[in-house]
Amino acid sequence: MKTTLELDDDLLIEAEAAAVRRRTTLKAMVEHALRRELAPPPESSGAFAPGASGLPRLHKRGPTNPNAELHRRLAEGDVEDAVAWLDRAPRGARGRG
Repeated sequence: MKTTLELDDDLLIEAEAAAVRRRTTLKAMVEHALRRELAPPPESSGAFAPGASGLPRLHKRGPTNPNAELHRRLAEGDVEDAVAWLDRAPRGARGRG
């Protein structure tokens, strides 16, 4: 099917140059890009999930600072709770050591 698209001049020049470098056609690049955009999102596998850009991102697991939860519990003054948390917390959440 034929159609007409209005594209930004700079984008079209860049796309045509990329097509030449890749030894393909502009039509093939547009079709590939549309298929990729219209495909269902990939299933999350393991520690990776697709981000807003479509690129894989690591899942966040626990606090950014592995010791943040321990420090928070200690700052609240509940040492027994902090020790109990250390016993229950997954190994990665406790930091290295």
